Amino acid sequence: MEENTPASGAPRPVFIVSDGTAITAETLALAVLTQFPSLSYEQRRIPFVDTKEKAIATAHRINLVQEKTGMRPLVFSTFSRKSISDAFCEACTGFVSELFRSFVNPLEEELGMQSSHQIGVTHMIRNEENYDRRIAAIDYTLTHDDGQTDFGLDEAEVILVGVSRSGKTPTSLFLAMQFGIKVANYPLIPEDFERGELPEALQNVHDKLFGLTISPERLHDIRNERKPNSHYASLANCRQEVADCEAMMNREGISYLSSTTKSIEEIAATIIATLHLEKHERIA
Repeated sequence: MEENTPASGAPRPVFIVSDGTAITAETLALAVLTQFPSLSYEQRRIPFVDTKEKAIATAHRINLVQEKTGMRPLVFSTFSRKSISDAFCEACTGFVSELFRSFVNPLEEELGMQSSHQIGVTHMIRNEENYDRRIAAIDYTLTHDDGQTDFGLDEAEVILVGVSRSGKTPTSLFLAMQFGIKVANYPLIPEDFERGELPEALQNVHDKLFGLTISPERLHDIRNERKPNSHYASLANCRQEVADCEAMMNREGISYLSSTTKSIEEIAATIIATLHLEKHERIA
């Protein structure tokens, strides 16, 4: 078998390695890998490789995967200390992309200064006010998930509406956790469509509303995992609910987008721009 050529469509091994949590490395690696949509890969994250000994042992572990699969693994790493990075790169036979070195070294040259080379700086609490804002936003968002309460909706900065299982909850939590934005989400149900108007609780907060829709086929798949073979999950019902929901949002002048093929990051960016919440910088 020719090396790097998957047998029977086997996925390419991908390793995310770091002397910290590996979250930054994973984020950067996924951003790169999405540029290769036809690539099938199996990803493994290995955090806290913070000594030379661990680095060499991790490299040998990756090398064994290459021996077993006949494919050279793709390795994305973020080592803050050069000595550990050098030990790992020397021992690893995979294709190693050392992400920090790619960005930090040129910047050191341009700025004429050394970087801190500290582990986990990305995830340190650097601003207590921002941290407290994030905690408050998460608490608010969990309390106001899925229309659990109408109380305090006037405090929300965003109120997401849409049919059940259209992606409101994960989007709400992402906005709260990453930007410290207080988000409520409120499901629109067949009774609302039959009545022909928004729920009473939403009528005085219209300027905070943003809608999510979804393709009926995708909605059917999601709901069928939760309640198989039910009317709730049937394709016919999904088509009707989505059509009725989009008609109501159009009639009410509510901005909305489809979550079918968009990432949470894309959805969040659109919501922030549409509702002019750019003052909320992403919280480190």
